[in-house]
Order: sequence, then structure tokens, then C-alpha cells
Amino acid sequence: MRNLAPGELVYDPFSYRIHEDPYPVFAWMREHAPLYHNAERDFWALSRYEDVLPALRNPGLFSSRNGISLEPDLWGQAAVKTSFFLAMDPPDHGAMRRLLGNTFKPRWVAALEPRIRELTRARLAPARDGGVFDFADFAAAVPNDVMCEVVGIPAADRDRIRADNDLLNHCEDGTDERSGETIGAGLRLAVYYVNLIAQRRRRPGDDLTSMMIEARVGGRPLTDSQLVAFLFLLVSAGNDSTGKLIGNAWYHGWRLPDVGRAGLNGRAPDWGAETLRYDSPSQMTGRTLTEDSVIHGVRLAEGARIALLPASANRDGRVFPEPDTFDLDRDTSRHIAFGHGPHFCLGAALAQLEIAVVLQEVGAVVSDYDLDLSAARRVHSPHQRGFASLPSELTLRPKPSPAV
Repeated sequence: MRNLAPGELVYDPFSYRIHEDPYPVFAWMREHAPLYHNAERDFWALSRYEDVLPALRNPGLFSSRNGISLEPDLWGQAAVKTSFFLAMDPPDHGAMRRLLGNTFKPRWVAALEPRIRELTRARLAPARDGGVFDFADFAAAVPNDVMCEVVGIPAADRDRIRADNDLLNHCEDGTDERSGETIGAGLRLAVYYVNLIAQRRRRPGDDLTSMMIEARVGGRPLTDSQLVAFLFLLVSAGNDSTGKLIGNAWYHGWRLPDVGRAGLNGRAPDWGAETLRYDSPSQMTGRTLTEDSVIHGVRLAEGARIALLPASANRDGRVFPEPDTFDLDRDTSRHIAFGHGPHFCLGAALAQLEIAVVLQEVGAVVSDYDLDLSAARRVHSPHQRGFASLPSELTLRPKPSPAV
């Protein structure tokens, strides 16, 4: 790991420099400023595993009531309109999660595997034509296709939905104010979801949107505003991280050829699991301190904004030996890429299946690959780390001979 110059010892989740490589800054914070203060953005950050894990487990002290995003227009009591139950604490949070019943449970997820493979093969088919293949676009498309199908979004609309979700999560370098493009994308998605809900009210289907329309909380149906927030959560937050994780695995498999070869030849689940630990797409989540507290010797007032950094915690050498080494044989069971406690990622089992299936299906077609990093583009988001574009040259396996 490189040494940092004094001017680099700044953690700003809205900085493109941090997006390029946050891990040296995280390492410095863990050792020298485990409670880090960004006075300009008005937040404190926790970077050690021993701090992040208990905070995720304790919504009574580290509340989600103001949302999980530090942007001024996404922070506060109105956060529930866009983040829905991510901006709730127990018991309200649990009541909303329980509406999904058996959806996202292991049996439901396992039943989706054949369809996930079909969708993956359809998106992978252009790779057989040769030429440059944008792996980041492919990796993002598959989980988006899966979730759109689950909620009832037609195939013809899915790429458009994904493009607006990408804009929704984008930030400009050094600013926490959302751009006109980002706001416009949010409005287009809201209008689309309102129309989808109206269609399902008239003609219910066999999809999650129709199920949520019929759901009741305390004997009352969800309002259109709540249903729209549910769709924002499921379609954007529900699949955005998965695509970026698959792209991160691909990048590290190229950077470390032994990893890439092993991943393409049978070790896809290990490849995905260690990427979740080593380079998680979920970098930061916000919380509100509910009472005056002393943390690392500093007295923080009730209402302080706290940034929890699970991606830093997953590189903490106190928990993971040689944390900056990508090791396919590592025990990754303690990683917190999916969070912990009541806000543990609802779609974790689905994400893990999608990651394994996509990398397995790629391994069935591709024997080796090269990246053009000069043409690659990173995602710029205060929360998500990954690639917007990863142009790849693929070495294809021979097609199986037809059975005689």
C-alpha cells in the first residue's frame, strides 16, 4: 500500500480521488483517526470493524431515521420518501420488511436460478461475436433484468430504467449537491413507477408490484407514495451493488491473473465472496446519533451525523489477516459487505446467487481476457464503488461439438 502525502489524508465520500482508491485513506483512518471528523461536510466516520459492526447492530443509538445518504436533499425526515424502510428504525422497519413475506428467502431465491442463468446467457450472447465487450455494462444488466422481472417491468424498458438509476446515484466531483441530470432521472423514474402502479391496480399480474398493492400494514394498504419508494429501493438499491461487485471481481481477476484463471475455472463463488470482502461496492452508509455519546474519547452530541464504512472494516487487519491481499482461500464469513443487524441486506442471498451464476456462465464461455484500462470509467457515487465501463478483449472457449 502506498504512503499518503499530508494533503491526501482527507476522507470525502464526494471526492473522485477517493473513488479511485479509498483504501489507503481508510487504512490511515483506522490507525490514526478511528473516529474521523469531516468538518466541511459535518459528519464523523467510523472505519474499524470493532466500531462499524456494533453500530450496524444498534439502531437504537445509530438511527436511520434521517436516511443513509449524506447529501443535504436526501438527509432528514423526508428521506423515507426515497429510501423507504432503509430510513426507518425498528419496529416500523421490520413491519415493512415483513410485507415481502417469503420473497428473497432462500427457497424463493433458489427457484430463480434457472431464470437467472437464462437472462445471463442472453446478455452474454454478444460476446460470441468477438470484438470489445463492455463487461461492466453486462455485469450491471443481469441483476437489473432479474429485479425488473420480479417487480413487473417489461424487458423493453429495463435498459432505460438502468440508465436513469445510474444517473440517480451519480455525484459531481467535490460536491454533495445533486445535479439537474440526477434530479431529472429521479423524476422520470418516479413517473414510470406511478404509471406501473396504476397499470397493476387495473390489471394485477404475477409480480411483486401487484403483491405490494394487495399488502396491508395495520389493516391499511400502502399509499402510492410508499409503493413508489418501495420500487426505488428494490430496483435501484436492490441491484445496483450486485452489478458493481461483479465488475470489481472482473477487474481484480485481470489485475491478479491467478485469481482470474481460478475464477473462470470453477472458483466463481470464492471469487465473488473475496471481492465482497476486498473491494465491496457498498462503501458508506449514514446514521444519526440518538443521544450524547463518547466515542474514542470524543463526546458527540445527539443528532451527530455518522458515516459507517463497512468497506474499510472489511480491510481491518485486526479481523482479516493480510487484509490487502486478495486470497481465494480466505474465510470470508465475517465480512460485512451486506451490512448487519436489522438492516442486513434483504437481497443478500439473491445477490450471492447472481454473482456466482454470472461468473460461472462467463467461465463457461471465456478462458482468458484482457482489459483496456485507458478506456475504463469508474462510477462516481458517495456510496457505491465500481466501474461504469470495463472494455474487455475476451479469449473464448471453443464451442462444444454437437452431439452425434
